[in-house]
Amino acid sequence: MIIVRSPLRISLGGGGTDLPSYYKEHEGFLIAGCINKYVYIALHETPHDYLILKYSKMEHPHSIDEIEHPIIRESMRLLDIKDLNMEITSMADIPAGTGMGSSSAFTCGLLKTLHTHKKELIHPRELAEEACKIEIDILKEPIGKQDQYASAFGGINTFKFCKDGNVIAKPLKISDETLYSLEDNLLLFFTGYSRSASSILKEQDDKSKVNDIAMIDNLNYVKKLGYDSQKAFESGNLEEFANIMNDHWQFKTARSGHMTNLKIDQWYDIARKNGALGGKLIGAGGGGFLMFYTNKNQKLRHAMVKEGLKEVRFKFDFQGTKQIT
Repeated sequence: MIIVRSPLRISLGGGGTDLPSYYKEHEGFLIAGCINKYVYIALHETPHDYLILKYSKMEHPHSIDEIEHPIIRESMRLLDIKDLNMEITSMADIPAGTGMGSSSAFTCGLLKTLHTHKKELIHPRELAEEACKIEIDILKEPIGKQDQYASAFGGINTFKFCKDGNVIAKPLKISDETLYSLEDNLLLFFTGYSRSASSILKEQDDKSKVNDIAMIDNLNYVKKLGYDSQKAFESGNLEEFANIMNDHWQFKTARSGHMTNLKIDQWYDIARKNGALGGKLIGAGGGGFLMFYTNKNQKLRHAMVKEGLKEVRFKFDFQGTKQIT
């Protein structure tokens, strides 16, 4: 049996500038960190002459073309997989639609699993590009390249998205002391809302394609905040990072009317009154996880639990998509 795990990610600055509609004209930049919450893909051979696919539903296709799950179907086509005597199962630590890049983590994990099945080595960059090819080029999802690169590489990295489509990935130069403080004081709370990011991202994508001035100005400023966050991290000034994150959230909500709702805004205000120095929703918006930086951990935890939110504790993952057995 082959088992591969692929980490989920949190955006730490500059999010939204990784869509081709933006970076092909203006270049994108962001910081993303992988956490020790994973999508798992397991594959083993069976005596059957059909596939067994287990995810949120179960399939028994007798050909690749019959596969309903688009990512599984296109991944097997891309890698020219002919074998049908396989069972492929996926599991995840965090529900889909919560803003942590689970779809791309699934894609990276599946591709790594299929390459391993074919006894092929694959570099993280190649893995990320294959995942982008499937999700962006083939399936035409209105998404960027952040999630695929973050999950494939692991760690906390800066990503520059060049106009020619090249992605420059560099580890964030963060000290151990700053890293430990970040892990201690960066808190995640599940809002209970799961959603597809496609509609929000499509709105951003459509406006960027027609060079909507307000959207481009918004993303230009968010990119600047990404660079500001890098300086804050590398100088060890996490309170400045928190201030930037709060600024980022204000601009992010201006990007789309679907970015937040009254309940999320209420929780955000309560968090700010109970020790959160800065915060935002992880991912495109509309639901998922609220992330806050605080120096008053217990006070903030108590306030959020009182509101019915569940905390998910985490550490950063520095291994990326990898085979674990």
